[in-house]
Amino acid sequence: MFHREGQKIIIFTFFAVIAAIIATQYYVGVDWVRLSLQLVALLILILILQFFRNPRRLVTPNFNDILAPVDGRVVAIEEVDEPEYFKDRRRQVSIFMSPINVHVTRYAASGTITYSKYHPGKYLVAWHPKSSTENERTTVVIHTPKFGEIGYRQIAGAMARRIVNYAEEGEQVTQGQDAGFIKFGSRVDLLLPLDCNVTVKLNQKVVGAKTCIASIRGKDD
Repeated sequence: MFHREGQKIIIFTFFAVIAAIIATQYYVGVDWVRLSLQLVALLILILILQFFRNPRRLVTPNFNDILAPVDGRVVAIEEVDEPEYFKDRRRQVSIFMSPINVHVTRYAASGTITYSKYHPGKYLVAWHPKSSTENERTTVVIHTPKFGEIGYRQIAGAMARRIVNYAEEGEQVTQGQDAGFIKFGSRVDLLLPLDCNVTVKLNQKVVGAKTCIASIRGKDD
């Protein structure tokens, strides 16, 4: 299953690869060169297909856990000042996605979208400390029943050139639901309350809509 954001590029790449294979078959006389070019073309198609894959994730939504919004690796867990919306201290959990990760963004929690804004910007490498505030990005805030308002940022990286964000203010969203896509390498920052219990560690690999990032269990459930 492939994400809808990849449909056009997958179709274009497929026909381009077919054309390249046919052209090399007729116009490249050296066997090993022809075969090498055809294999490279097929490899490009395979890479595009794996990048836009959209595996089905079955989620039983709950209000006590914040789930990973994306697949990737935890590269930061820290307290930060958040000046754009919250204007206070937040617990930031940052997840880096390499080009081989699934790049679908999924809602980390169920609730109501209270803020959604796109910011143009730079294309620093996604693990750069200033990428959260200087790169092209979107900021989304969800009001949840247990955690109050939580935020997340989709951040473009050095290779990413387009962020797709489906969140609209006032919309009711469900944990695990498709929230967008970031093309070709990126990062997502979760902005959580300071009193939540972060359940992941630095360098831990996480799976979108499956791995619990933070929990409020034991406080009032």
